[in-house]
Amino acid sequence: MMLSLQSQKQWKKKDWHKEMTEMLKGIAASDGVAVAKAYLLIQPDLSFETVSVEDTSAEEARLDAALEASQNELSLIRENAVASLGEEAAQVFDAHMMVLADPEMIGQIKETIRTKKINAEAGLKEVTDMFIAIFEGMEDNPYMQERAADIRDVTKRVLANLLGKKLPNPATINEESIVVAHDLTPSDTAQLNKKYVKAFVTNIGGRTSHSAIMARTLEIAAVLGTNNITELVKDGDVLAVSGITGEVVINPTEEQIAEFKAAGEAYAKQKAEWALLKDAKTVTADGKHFELAANIGTPKDVEGVNDNGAEAVGLYRTEFLYMDSQDFPTEDDQYEAYKAVLEGMNGKPVVVRTMDIGGDKELPYFDLPKEMNPFLGYRALRISISETGNQMFRTQLRALLRASVHGKLRIMFPMVALLTEFRTAKGILEEEKAKLLAEGVAVADDIQVGIMIEIPAAAMLADQFAKEVDFFSIGTNDLIQYTMAADRMNEQVSYLYQPYNPSILRLINNVIKAAHAEGKWAGMCGEMAGDQTAVPLLVGMGLDEFSMSATSVLRTRSLMKKLDTAKMQEYANRALTECSTMEEVLELSKEYVNVD
Repeated sequence: MMLSLQSQKQWKKKDWHKEMTEMLKGIAASDGVAVAKAYLLIQPDLSFETVSVEDTSAEEARLDAALEASQNELSLIRENAVASLGEEAAQVFDAHMMVLADPEMIGQIKETIRTKKINAEAGLKEVTDMFIAIFEGMEDNPYMQERAADIRDVTKRVLANLLGKKLPNPATINEESIVVAHDLTPSDTAQLNKKYVKAFVTNIGGRTSHSAIMARTLEIAAVLGTNNITELVKDGDVLAVSGITGEVVINPTEEQIAEFKAAGEAYAKQKAEWALLKDAKTVTADGKHFELAANIGTPKDVEGVNDNGAEAVGLYRTEFLYMDSQDFPTEDDQYEAYKAVLEGMNGKPVVVRTMDIGGDKELPYFDLPKEMNPFLGYRALRISISETGNQMFRTQLRALLRASVHGKLRIMFPMVALLTEFRTAKGILEEEKAKLLAEGVAVADDIQVGIMIEIPAAAMLADQFAKEVDFFSIGTNDLIQYTMAADRMNEQVSYLYQPYNPSILRLINNVIKAAHAEGKWAGMCGEMAGDQTAVPLLVGMGLDEFSMSATSVLRTRSLMKKLDTAKMQEYANRALTECSTMEEVLELSKEYVNVD
């Protein structure tokens, strides 16, 4: 009888949980709405005791079997990743397989098992902990620090196989689900099958974390940074998730489910409307044209640019060429990468930014000095025009000049603070062009040369720069952090990261006006260009070109269709002259922008 009472209690408790509706707010990281059952991606308990063993060869054999099982799992995950995310994203797993096959590490583990006569689990943990500590200690080398994460990921997999535990495997999900996790590693995200995984929710992370970028590529809704979703949800609970608002409801009522589903349908309808604008021109309600461009990192991204109907590439970040390579990329390698993009854009303009290494972007093969403040240090153009980076810069410029005959090339120098820097860089470009022509190599004669405006000094002196450059492109991500003296990655000061603060708006306005006074064009390639709250202000200030993530292009085209430029001019003028805080600007927007 006791048992049935117990089971009655349990049943009641379970039933009670069903009715507990809870609402959470996180960071909206990838658009979309979903209602489905939760799939908890929680790690199993991998604790173990260190045991003394006599038969060490049996432990070595256990280790070999676990290594082999882990290799097989990873090959399968890699296959899935190639199919859903493409070759580049799958390369994370090559790094994992390299760790698994590293003779030095495996040799050390076996040696530890033999000499200390301990079980395979203890030997594995001792050696991998040492490697992780070494790599994590390399604070000035993010590339090596990432290797620590790879070893950690792989160790977990081998340990699970040794202990006979199963790591949760999102690749096996075969019904509509919402994945819930503390955080999603690239290997987790790569295993998500878009057909079944409708969204994911995590405790930590933000819009710029790996998992958020991958979610947007896969077009899966995502809400990150909820703090404690994993503690509140059980497997099989129903979740309603909006990646647009950042809301998550646990065990929603019928009414709430209907609301979320309606929001999902409205979003799908909106997406379909946006898709119709793919081949349309970007014009405002009163017929004024603006250029909508996309930011890219590799030639592979061109497909997304064309699919989303962008009219240009406003920023081609060339760092990837350097970051994805084991050594300095050759002139020919670079030429092929630039040519592919220029041809892929079929004569539409392509703004290529020269190498922007430094700050948080380091190269394992290029020894940069260790700095207190790398963002304010030796980076981008400062390296290019120095003795150290001169050769690297000339190689890049030669590759660009050779590729210029395949499309409409524009060259942009990043991190310019002084006119003399621009003159030096342009002088080097002219030298390389003269050399190529002397060698009988064809070079286009209409290449525009501009600068990125991300340092307040250049923004203030824009009237002087405008006499010598062909265009400006405003990099707001850095411009805001430099103007506010607030690191954009630092949580404590994130409140200062204010794109709509009148101080930022005045700097932007100064740059646009200075360009127009000299008959030049001004664009923007920072996140702000695709920010739906900022677009009306930027239209009002007369920004000529807006460059953003490809997935934001159609939404921005749709918004511009509803804006009247004269009205937006009035709004921008008032924001620039009457407002003293960001909050006042947002309040003012309600008078001018009502495009729901």
